[in-house]
Amino acid sequence: MEIVYVYVKKRSEFGRQCNFSDRPAELHVDILPDPSLAANFIDRDPCDVPIQCTQEMSEHEVSLLSTIHVPYGLKMLIKPGTMAPPVLSADVNPQEMEQTIRYRKKVEKDENYVNTILQLGSVSVTVKHYKLEYFEEEEGVEETEEQPSAKTINVFRDPNEVKRTATSLSWHPDGSQKLAVAYSSLEFQKVSKDMSYDSYIWDIEVSNKPEMTLKPVSPLVCLEYNPKDSHILVGGSYNGQIAYWDTRKGSQPVEMSTIEHSHRDPVYKVIWLQSKTGTDFFSASTDGQVLWWDIRKMSEPTERLVLDPSKKGKLDQALGAISLEFETTMPTKFMVGTEQGMVVSCNRKAKTPAEKIVCTYSGHHGPIYSLQRNPFFPKNFLTVGDWTARIWSEDIRESSIMWTKYQTAYLSDGCWSPVRPSVFFTVKMDGTLDVWDFLFKQNDPTLSIKVCDEALYSMRVQDNGRFLGCGSELGTTTLLEISSGLCTLQRNEKALATAMFERETKREKILEARHRELRLKERSRSEQSKEDETKETEGEESAEELVARAEREFYEMVEAEMKKREKDEKIEIDQVRNGVC
Repeated sequence: MEIVYVYVKKRSEFGRQCNFSDRPAELHVDILPDPSLAANFIDRDPCDVPIQCTQEMSEHEVSLLSTIHVPYGLKMLIKPGTMAPPVLSADVNPQEMEQTIRYRKKVEKDENYVNTILQLGSVSVTVKHYKLEYFEEEEGVEETEEQPSAKTINVFRDPNEVKRTATSLSWHPDGSQKLAVAYSSLEFQKVSKDMSYDSYIWDIEVSNKPEMTLKPVSPLVCLEYNPKDSHILVGGSYNGQIAYWDTRKGSQPVEMSTIEHSHRDPVYKVIWLQSKTGTDFFSASTDGQVLWWDIRKMSEPTERLVLDPSKKGKLDQALGAISLEFETTMPTKFMVGTEQGMVVSCNRKAKTPAEKIVCTYSGHHGPIYSLQRNPFFPKNFLTVGDWTARIWSEDIRESSIMWTKYQTAYLSDGCWSPVRPSVFFTVKMDGTLDVWDFLFKQNDPTLSIKVCDEALYSMRVQDNGRFLGCGSELGTTTLLEISSGLCTLQRNEKALATAMFERETKREKILEARHRELRLKERSRSEQSKEDETKETEGEESAEELVARAEREFYEMVEAEMKKREKDEKIEIDQVRNGVC
């Protein structure tokens, strides 16, 4: 059994201080260098290695000399005899764009302005020349390529005796030094009376105990920080209710949705919306509904959408929602991943509920546990479900443009890297984390790590792309730090990713057109075969008529022959009678 405990105490709280004394050096072990291992080392200069999870500190020096603040666009080198540096008036606020533009126009009308700019032109050319020479020298230096890697920084365990699954993770939006984890058991039959309902907020540097406990009335399946107000979190419960917390007001929820106006199934995903107030969000559940909320009025949802693919709004025919996707640059669009393996693209601003469901994308054999747009290319989105991860384009509805090969273990979650457009992460039921870079390798992951022995159910990447949290079936949240190569934008990566997405999209469009052509040909063939069958059927009817006519003619010929024979026999009898006489 692994026992880990971190003891933190101030030096002033210690007892008697340690007294050190000089003593001769003692040699305990002597390890001689092995020249054969030298090829496995990479020289790094400078080399910065954190030791024992210590908090990173830095020292800064600030000059207190007086300075003159110049508005943007007006900074320049001043030569003797030229125009004096522009100084902002006390009435001009540098933060106000209109005042700054008005002041800049005033300065540009000065007679010495043009002459000063022309005199500074030669200085700028010289600076540019030296800059080019410097970077040309730097390009000649060979860069050492570091192998992709990841290391465990900390492990946060469910403090309760009855372990629960870490179903959702959310990073603190400011500084990302805190991680909120939702704990719930998704297997209804295994829920015991002793199981705790609590979820926790962890400090990533302290794994002994959580920094704060959230106490819902039902276990939380999802939990999300408010990006505009880091003190507020919203969570979706196992019983379908929605609740929100303010960390300044304690562990109890500030307000909750009423049972009669909440979801009827567990709430699997909540996402904050981009609004002026920062109080709007929406939720999705396997009951087939997407509900919009405002934390200022949690008694009932502000809007409701039933995910009925027939667009009739029938709840008994709705698709169960497992995942949600919302991109702030597309405020009217959102996407829903369903437990039937289908992605539903929706438009919130449509006039009727039927028009809100725009189109669907089908390609998975099971629930879609993760759905996310690429942060650099919003038209391309990632889905994770069954045994594959797929990359889609909004323009192609028939098939995904890229996909991983089928894995041996079920995939449970995934997401894009926030700093690299070609990198995404997936976790599997065998406890493995896979890091994919499709510019480097398409068939296999770039990095595969065995995080734990139990199944991984959730994951979340920090905004800087360096830290990654993975939640397991037994409530263990593992914090990993990935190597700099996987979280640093590479040279020409955006252009290469754009070219690959466009090429694959074009290829799928050609294949889709080809399939459409084949379907049309097949349809025309089926219609032609139906016409032939109709003609054959008509031909069979005419053949019957021919048979009937032949039978009729045959009987007519037989009757004529019989009449002729009777006539001949009668003549012969008459001749015999006459001869006798």
